[in-house]
Amino acid sequence: MSLREEIQKQREQTLAKAPKDVIEVLMGTTKDLKEQGIENNALGIGDQAVDFSLPNIHGEQVNLNQALAKGPVVLNIYRGGWCPYCNLELHALQRVLPEIEATGAQLIAIAPQLPDKSIESSEKHKLTFEVLSDVGNKVSREYGLVFTLPEALRPIYEMFNLDIPGYNGDDSFELPMPATYVIKQNREIVHAFVDADYTQRMEPADIVSVLKNL
Repeated sequence: MSLREEIQKQREQTLAKAPKDVIEVLMGTTKDLKEQGIENNALGIGDQAVDFSLPNIHGEQVNLNQALAKGPVVLNIYRGGWCPYCNLELHALQRVLPEIEATGAQLIAIAPQLPDKSIESSEKHKLTFEVLSDVGNKVSREYGLVFTLPEALRPIYEMFNLDIPGYNGDDSFELPMPATYVIKQNREIVHAFVDADYTQRMEPADIVSVLKNL
């Protein structure tokens, strides 16, 4: 089953459980974010990736430039371990990790959650790629991905037991748009997938295809 199919199944299950007024808010806020054009703020193809250093689950700093010295990097930016769509994506990325690494590339995932939450995500999903903590969305902000979760969504997230302040360690309700970047060794972004609709993600098979054609 493709990631797209898994996400569609999750989406249908979520909507089946949600009251009609909740569905309207979920759909409406996503539509509003799309219409605001927040995707246009994000780095895209041809831009230079911004260097960063962030802690991994072992407390070690992982630096983008140092990773690029070894080969291309697939940078996956996700909302957090509380997000079921992100978890599906992380699982799907783990499945294709051998194919990604066979091209000489590395996979790095970052989220604005606290380090202990990144440890939980990595261990729970048996991830063997780097999972980094971008507390305060510092890196995601440099990539133009950060937005504030609309107030209308906050009680709905609480209803689904999605504790964003608990995961992120602040009450800003700032999140990154999910994004996947394929970055060449010269820091050029050669592929960018950014979508204000958090249920849309880049298909892992497409990532592998991009890497094979570098």
